[in-house]
Amino acid sequence: MRTLGLTDWRQLHGDYFKGTKVLITGGAGFIGSHLSEALCTLGATVNVIDDLSGGEAANIEPFDRVTLVKASILDQDALASCVAGCRFVFHLAALGSVPRSVEQPRLYNEVNTTGTLNVLEAAREAKIQRVMFAASSSAYGTNPVPWIEDMPILALSPYAANKAACEALMRAYSNSYGLDTACTRYFNIFGPRQNANSAYAAVIAAFAKAMLKGERPVIYGDGEQSRDFTFVHNAVHANLLAARHPGAIKGEVLNVGCGGRVSVNELARVMAKALGREDLTPTYLPDRAGDIKHSFADLSKITSTLGYSSIIGFEKGLGVTVDWYRKVLAPAAG
Repeated sequence: MRTLGLTDWRQLHGDYFKGTKVLITGGAGFIGSHLSEALCTLGATVNVIDDLSGGEAANIEPFDRVTLVKASILDQDALASCVAGCRFVFHLAALGSVPRSVEQPRLYNEVNTTGTLNVLEAAREAKIQRVMFAASSSAYGTNPVPWIEDMPILALSPYAANKAACEALMRAYSNSYGLDTACTRYFNIFGPRQNANSAYAAVIAAFAKAMLKGERPVIYGDGEQSRDFTFVHNAVHANLLAARHPGAIKGEVLNVGCGGRVSVNELARVMAKALGREDLTPTYLPDRAGDIKHSFADLSKITSTLGYSSIIGFEKGLGVTVDWYRKVLAPAAG
């Protein structure tokens, strides 16, 4: 299902990407498919490498000028083939989920950290202009909010540690090899196509699935933890701005969020109301290992560096997302 038309990508980015060939790792996944869609709209030719462990080919099938290679970023030959002739690499492929990373730390390190090294090596050999890396706000850990990019890394989970290690690799490759890189630290990205059928589903997807099945949503902890929920088109916009930036970025870390805070309790109330299921009050379970209490992005750096500002606010984005889940999940729930 497409969301084309919600954001006017041509108005925001003009003809900059017209005729440009790019590689998106993880491009059939949630964020990657939205980036694929935007780049196709802008006239780019898109290569996607995705092992489909978290994404779906159906996410990108409707889009012209996309070529999907079903392979892992651990496959160096596949990467080399996919990156040939490209100008930019958008590196989004990774295993997600903090709880799963706690259970499987070796797997996460192999795919997320070693996989990123493989992407950088392929990009270096192909003489790519710039690599955009999907970093994570989980790297901030227990730092006090709002989170600013020069705060120390305080990773609370293997997933967060992987992402922080990859940021270091991005900076190292910019300094050692002249391969320009940018690290966009995402804050709780949500939107259509986010998988609700995983045991590790992000909170908005998990809430939607439960409520549409007539089940009470599950909250880990007291629900007063807060998040800077960020609609997916904001992440796409940040990636495109980073690619277009005329000067070297040199591995700098840039927060990508909306600059607001919503508690998980408030999220549950808003979604229950939107779905007409205010009777479904949350079930509370103990905190999970590796979870953070609050996240909140300071956007000063990305605003001054790239001219970024949020293009879709939380309320509008949540409305679009809830409508999408209602269409996709309601038939199955019924």
